[in-house]
Amino acid sequence: MSLPSAKLQQVFNEPACQKNQGKDANARKQGCSKPLTPGAAAGGCAFDGAKIALQPITDVAHLIHAPLACEGNSWDNRGAASSGSTLWRTSFTTDLSELDIVMGQGERKLFKAIREIKQAYAPPAIFVYATCVTALIGDDIDAVCKRATEKFGLPVVSINAPGFVGSKNLGNKLAGEALLDHVIGTAEPDDVGPYDINIIGEFNLSGEFWLVKPLLDRLGIRVRACIPGDARYLDIACAHRARITMVVCSTALIGLARKLEKRWDIPFFEGSFYGITATSQALRKIADQLVSQGAHPELVDRTEALIAQEEAIAWEKLAAYRRRLEGKRVLINTGGVKSWSLVDALMEIGIEIVGTSVKKSTVEDKERITQILMEEDQIFESLAPPELYAMLSQDKVDIMLSGGRTQFVALKAKTPWLDINQERHHPYAGYDGMVELVRQIDLAIHNPIWCQVREPAPWDSHPVSADGPTSTTSASTTGRACEKIACSTAYAAGQG
Repeated sequence: MSLPSAKLQQVFNEPACQKNQGKDANARKQGCSKPLTPGAAAGGCAFDGAKIALQPITDVAHLIHAPLACEGNSWDNRGAASSGSTLWRTSFTTDLSELDIVMGQGERKLFKAIREIKQAYAPPAIFVYATCVTALIGDDIDAVCKRATEKFGLPVVSINAPGFVGSKNLGNKLAGEALLDHVIGTAEPDDVGPYDINIIGEFNLSGEFWLVKPLLDRLGIRVRACIPGDARYLDIACAHRARITMVVCSTALIGLARKLEKRWDIPFFEGSFYGITATSQALRKIADQLVSQGAHPELVDRTEALIAQEEAIAWEKLAAYRRRLEGKRVLINTGGVKSWSLVDALMEIGIEIVGTSVKKSTVEDKERITQILMEEDQIFESLAPPELYAMLSQDKVDIMLSGGRTQFVALKAKTPWLDINQERHHPYAGYDGMVELVRQIDLAIHNPIWCQVREPAPWDSHPVSADGPTSTTSASTTGRACEKIACSTAYAAGQG
């Protein structure tokens, strides 16, 4: 198996990515991320990126051609949710041993694994992932998948994204190329309509896309394919018959959207469902684009009526939190679309943004942040843990929103923290998702545990004298007790 260098070069040279086109020719060849160093690829290699981008396709069997550890370390790496098949949550691996590798049994074992999956589960398709080991020993998974497709009568798709070829972001892009080359356009739907759209880059984390889809259903808009969140293989195979495409995570799969436009004349735009204003803008853009592609013009009026109704409900719910959260200082340590959409959303209810990171953000994302914040010192690429701890421990922030990697820095600084990355347990998309996000911020800030952990230790409050322990009740102690009562009251109100 070999990954053609021409294919890699096409992925790196992405015309739809303004950040990429802003580089010189030599820099463009290096791709979108820093090169990997030996031993530093765990959790961020190309195989991991491809698995992340494809595993939420729920009815497909995802077979990892590798020793056991590759599947064990990548299984269930995102909190995506499914409304149907749970096959995607079953781990499949060829579990190559040293003897298999030495004796050249990899391809034979792969073919046998495909046959066993076909007989036991009868999936509509099987995705086979190359990994570092199987790529280095030269197993030709393309040939095996082609033979299995002919033998068993179902699509067996090779995903050539071994970990050593590059970063997780590159793996996302290679996964999109695999869908274009082997899946999209391989089936024809019998119910094509003028209100069909694709959503690309939506992973349905914690089921949050289910907060958006009912809005589209009420407008008569059908999601032909949501890639990859809660997707079915046949939906993706028919994605070429949608009228427009909305790209949610541009850095990962914008190449897929661009090539859908190039091959099947499906225009695309970038948008976000995080925040009230962003959700409304996305709905308006979807309606406008569908009308331009042949939908009835009354769709625009119905969209505006829906937006007015949903915004009024959402603002009424948020009014209860404004008094407790207005003026609270938030640090957003994430990236991508959340780096600007959450900024805009939280500022709408009076929350002060101390800073936001722009790692994994596109040029357009950064321009939006600049327009919103207008202060360059509030925008940073990344914060080293010591810098982050200093900011949090000096009481410059009331809460940090980030992923799990930095939660312990916040906990060490005794600062409230809320997970907004893929490991989260609450959906934050759409109007209802925005209300839930604000509710969780309110609960985190006013949780009485912070009043307790910030109090002096008992041995500091009650110094020991030569005559024994002495009780010291000061105004500051009384103040802390009052603060604890206030926290408990606010926390109870937030839960209600």
